[in-house]
Amino acid sequence: MTAPDTPLPRFHLAVPVDDLAAARHFYGDVLGLEQGRSADTWVDWDLHGHQFVTHQVPDNGGARRGHNPVDGHDVPVPHFGLLLTVPEFHTLAERLRAADTPFVIEPYVRFEGQPGEQWTMFLLDPAGNALEFKAFADDAQVFAV
Repeated sequence: MTAPDTPLPRFHLAVPVDDLAAARHFYGDVLGLEQGRSADTWVDWDLHGHQFVTHQVPDNGGARRGHNPVDGHDVPVPHFGLLLTVPEFHTLAERLRAADTPFVIEPYVRFEGQPGEQWTMFLLDPAGNALEFKAFADDAQVFAV
């Protein structure tokens, strides 16, 4: 566990994509992430200080995908994303709408009036990787039970 006065460690995550050009457009142009190093088959992205890498893999290898019910919605599994501030969340939601990005789960308030109340939205990248972006009005509620 990280001490309160210690910066949080950054994560590294690599995901498969089947079309690197589509991934560059989605993560660079639609989501607005800064591109880092790259090669013919992969691209590094700055995901709010985290190292996120898209690797071109022609066949996803039949990765196991499913859904779990959460707050009345079928949440895609696996998924990844970021915890944003509420203003950042709404700015990103508008950016995605302006790019005509379809949502798996439209932006809404989950667990309204309960511990862990949060804004959330789910979408897929062009390769079908599920992303969730969320925001807590009270950051102390991130791990509320």
